[in-house]
Amino acid sequence: MRIAVAGGTGVVGRHVVEVARARGHDVVVLSRAHGVDLVAGTGPDGPLAPVLDGVDAVVDVASTPTVSAKASRAFFGAVTGHLLAAEHAAGVAHHVALSIVGVDRAPHAYYAGKVLQEQLVVDGGVPWTLLRATQFHEFAAQVHGQTRVGPLVVVPRMTSQPVAAREVGERLVDLAEEDPAGRVPDLGGPREEQVVDMVRAYAAATRARGRIVGLRVPGAYGRAMRDGTLVPGPGADHGVQTYDAWLRATYVG
Repeated sequence: MRIAVAGGTGVVGRHVVEVARARGHDVVVLSRAHGVDLVAGTGPDGPLAPVLDGVDAVVDVASTPTVSAKASRAFFGAVTGHLLAAEHAAGVAHHVALSIVGVDRAPHAYYAGKVLQEQLVVDGGVPWTLLRATQFHEFAAQVHGQTRVGPLVVVPRMTSQPVAAREVGERLVDLAEEDPAGRVPDLGGPREEQVVDMVRAYAAATRARGRIVGLRVPGAYGRAMRDGTLVPGPGADHGVQTYDAWLRATYVG
């Protein structure tokens, strides 16, 4: 197969690329590093559609580092719209999108863009598969670097069920190899974690400085972060690598 990976240099994207190539697929990486601007909808030589010539499936794992609902909607609206239009023009038969568990019940901040992305995929006319996953193990490192107040590292109070990005990448390649399936079962990690505890464990493993304090985010978004809205429910699939095991393998060795 010829598989294009939107965001193929990111946290999950690099795993999608590695797994697909290891299985013998021809992979096209759609990223700025490869001359593709998904927000503008352009390729190295102009239009995006020619980059998708001969592509059987597009796996979209593109993301943006924002907590602004407006910025998130602008990013995912542009990227998804351009991808679907290019897929139509190039005759791509399968669009595989990665979303987040619980976004429809917490359509705020970054998640607002993911809700828009899902709707565009459903309405876009290209046969599709949609996988919702929980936060990745790398989420703790991202949170650690986001908010500092002097010597303090401020972490939102949040319940998560983190999953290994590698396992998400493997599942996405599995789905790309199959026929379009619509919304498939959610994918979460093997056990629930408190994000503040994850960040503390990450800081200990990497000897990162700063006192880590938990913050209750106000409003509906903060409540969804704490009350289990963002963890998978009955019928979900689960990865096997725990956060602790990933942390030891990544930073302790």
